[in-house]
Amino acid sequence: MASDGTDTVAQPPAMPDYMTGPNAVLKDAGAQWRNTQPPDYSKTRKFFSETKRGDHKAGSLSELVENLVKNWEIEASFKTRLSDWRTIDHKTFTFAVNELEPCSAEHMLRVGTYNAIITPCSYYGPNHSDFAASHKTFKRMMPTFAWEVLEVHSGPPIVSFRWRHWGEMKNDYVGRNNNGEKVTVKANGQLIDIQGVTVAHLNSKFQVTELKTSFDSNAMFRQMDPDGTAIKVSAEEKEEQGTAVDGGALTVEGGSKEIN
Repeated sequence: MASDGTDTVAQPPAMPDYMTGPNAVLKDAGAQWRNTQPPDYSKTRKFFSETKRGDHKAGSLSELVENLVKNWEIEASFKTRLSDWRTIDHKTFTFAVNELEPCSAEHMLRVGTYNAIITPCSYYGPNHSDFAASHKTFKRMMPTFAWEVLEVHSGPPIVSFRWRHWGEMKNDYVGRNNNGEKVTVKANGQLIDIQGVTVAHLNSKFQVTELKTSFDSNAMFRQMDPDGTAIKVSAEEKEEQGTAVDGGALTVEGGSKEIN
């Protein structure tokens, strides 16, 4: 009996869960998490749903790409064991920003996403802030920092898309710049809105093999400090200020303790 050919029709690969939901990797049992347990994204997701621009249809390419990047960000920020990252191809993954040299997943795991993405400037210097300090700096300033896909220009295996990353400057910015100076910018309560374009190369399992992102990282700092009122204190100046205090005791800067 002749075959009707239906048994030879190639079926599309099953869509991984990290493309069908934004929080899929948070359910990964056995993964090693930075704070011993999965992070809580509920406030960020709520802020996202209330302030997003897009309204992607369920199952659309825009939604699938948005979910993939959100799960990748969770893994890059909070999974401390690289073998637990499901959203990338471990053998080939690289990440590059603008014209900088591509970095590996191992490098990103060591220095953190902020340090891998932000270009050194008069407000922030990745070489003067480790993984933990960088996340404290930005998450203290913006407790919720949402991300969305605005439009997708091409589909797999090479996906090009425009995105938006936004949040409100709720607390003071306190960080180290490219000269090692301590930089303080008072909270202004305003919206910080960054946009860029990313090209993602995917394998047959929809894992990322290569990410290339183009955006102006200084746009965030211009919005933080539109009037140029940032206070910058060098290590030498800080030491001089401390020794001027009676008994040589250092005062707590700003009269407040650090926010954890």
